[in-house]
Amino acid sequence: MLTFTTAGESHGKCLVVIVNGFPAGVRLDESAINQDLRRRQGGYGRGGRMKIESDCVSVLSGIRKNITIGSPICFKIENKDYKIDKLPDVTRPRPGHADLPGAIKFGHRDVRNILERASARETAARVAAGSLAKILLANFEINVLGYVKSIGGINSKKTIKNPEEIYKARNKSKVYCLDKAAESKMIEKIKKAKADGDSLGGVIEIIAFGVPAGLGSHVQWNLRLDGVLAGALMSIQAIKGVEIGLGFGFSKKFGSQVHDEIFYCEEEGVFNRTTNNAGGIEGGITNGEVLIARAAMKPIPTLMKPLRSVDIVTKKPVDASTERSDVCAVPAVSVVGESVVAFEIARCFMEKFGGDSLGEVTRNYKGYLEQSCRII
Repeated sequence: MLTFTTAGESHGKCLVVIVNGFPAGVRLDESAINQDLRRRQGGYGRGGRMKIESDCVSVLSGIRKNITIGSPICFKIENKDYKIDKLPDVTRPRPGHADLPGAIKFGHRDVRNILERASARETAARVAAGSLAKILLANFEINVLGYVKSIGGINSKKTIKNPEEIYKARNKSKVYCLDKAAESKMIEKIKKAKADGDSLGGVIEIIAFGVPAGLGSHVQWNLRLDGVLAGALMSIQAIKGVEIGLGFGFSKKFGSQVHDEIFYCEEEGVFNRTTNNAGGIEGGITNGEVLIARAAMKPIPTLMKPLRSVDIVTKKPVDASTERSDVCAVPAVSVVGESVVAFEIARCFMEKFGGDSLGEVTRNYKGYLEQSCRII
């Protein structure tokens, strides 16, 4: 079972991620992980914290001579802004944050004990785990890409179906968007939000190319891959909605308009579709088409013009606390979304084709492809 767990606080000494169940024999490119960490720190609208940190992983275990050895892999990401014990108490919870419910749950009078772990700083560790998963998936020509679809109601209308072109267009954009015209409007809206002491949310899209049919399962509710992906994406801080494929658009049309008709190509000996409204998943199982997921991010709850709140000690009305924060982190969230989707695809891939080494997994995968061709 491929799993990971994270530890660390926003202003603590470091973040740590431990990955279990990763096969031996995978060549690790640390620079690829660090590149994803830098992308998470980037994107127009990020705050001052990103000028302090320069995230990169230190390998503590599970890798020797840049090759995984089968034991738990542990990465450390140091926090340069380490000052958790020197920071003042916080008693003015922010609406929309974990501050108040977390303080009630754990019995804290200082909500800093909540916000330090609830902070999206934790996602740096998840990006490291997801980047590791992408390295594994690349051995099987599976490519996962995330980018921004909208910010503050400004929508990208450009569609690119080639992964190489998506990669190039996204990486040229200051907001990780594929639409140059929409990008400039997004930047202007972020500037206005900053001037107003406000924040902005948006929508990200994750596309996975090369995912084979057969990942996930219909036999139990918790094995359905669309449910697994929805849970993983919803677990990202500030995400409030997830859809697969056409998503909520399904509710607006007739069944005859949305279901992807099935065809068979005699020359190639494969089933195919001319549409992909299902987003690559039917009945909780991948169907061999491109996997498409989207997630909606709410505006960040830390505002420079704070909303009304109540001091949890005095019970008096106050303005909510302010912390150094972003105006818009939608571009960064697209990197996190890419990472969590990649990890869940890798986890399901290992469940189906798993082995202790890359060679064993490769053999199992090739056997499955050959067997499925014979059966079908």
